[in-house]
Amino acid sequence: MPAYKDKRNNTWYSSCYGYDQNGNRVKKMKRGFKTKKDALKYENEYILKSGNNLEMKMSSFISIYIEDITPDIRESTLQTKLSIINKHIIPYFGEKKVNSITRKNIVDWQNNMKNHQDKTGKSYSPTYLKTIRNCLSAIFNHAVKIYNLPESPMKGVKGMGKRKAKEQQYWSQDEYMKFSEAIMNKPMSYYAFQILYWTGIREGELLALVKSDFNFVDKTLSITKSYQRLNKKDVITPPKTEESIREVNLPNFLCEEIQEYFDSLYAVPEDCRIFPVTKSYLQKEMKRGSQIAKIKRIRVHDLRHSHISYLINNGFSAFEIAKRVGHSATEITYTYAHLFPNKGKEIANKLDEDFNLICSTKENTLKLKE
Repeated sequence: MPAYKDKRNNTWYSSCYGYDQNGNRVKKMKRGFKTKKDALKYENEYILKSGNNLEMKMSSFISIYIEDITPDIRESTLQTKLSIINKHIIPYFGEKKVNSITRKNIVDWQNNMKNHQDKTGKSYSPTYLKTIRNCLSAIFNHAVKIYNLPESPMKGVKGMGKRKAKEQQYWSQDEYMKFSEAIMNKPMSYYAFQILYWTGIREGELLALVKSDFNFVDKTLSITKSYQRLNKKDVITPPKTEESIREVNLPNFLCEEIQEYFDSLYAVPEDCRIFPVTKSYLQKEMKRGSQIAKIKRIRVHDLRHSHISYLINNGFSAFEIAKRVGHSATEITYTYAHLFPNKGKEIANKLDEDFNLICSTKENTLKLKE
């Protein structure tokens, strides 16, 4: 579906085929576009809106899909989608017409994804397979809801992958203390990891922090933004979810340590990031500290899991934990169910106790009547 240059007035025009209200194929031409992009945009929209058949290549529809969703999603989410689409969806479906893709095509594609192995023989993880499938499903759902595709070809096809990742790695408090001692020679690293472990905030939330986010009077930390490194640029975005906007109560020792860190910063403005590094820096420091401390290596994100594990082991409820770390209580319960104490026996014993009390009371009442 090309656009054409009108050399007479240095504009662009579109010439394409669509469908009339009776389903007949018709030619449409429109002139006067300032850019090639504008001509192609008009052409794509015309073809889509001219009938229910979606007689266009999947690659063309994906361009429209991306344009539609871009205003409503985070830039980091968009980049993730584009990576998956360009790597796994367009190479397989790009030249196929949207309305010609069948359930069998979906099954074959899924089998291709499940059987994939890289040069080292490593396959895609179950959670990544799930993510890839969800991305393709979202494209077809958009075609159904907005552009009248009669039905998604993914409907009725068994899914692939699974939502739940491998069991998270954790550090005990003792392991973390060994790690923190190992990285004390780099103050910025030490203070960054202190915040991550003792508050459970996300890496992006940490790297977006500025001085004014800390309230040492109320001993709170305000989480209102997140840091991303996208296309070699520093990008500050809203937090991951609505629940992520929150205030985290800080222990006294951490308030004192962060004040010490602020005192060491020379002329850093209130609105500048206090940890001017990237996630890559944190990963390297995590590796370095783990090796020095001779403890198992975990991901930076696993410090968040370690904090949540610590709170669960100290008897805090899913609701209290969720409020602190910016999750929903349901998500905390689902993800960390295996860490919460099993109260099964306590429940059964309580039922026995109450039942026996009821029976005893009933028996005494009968004796009084006699």
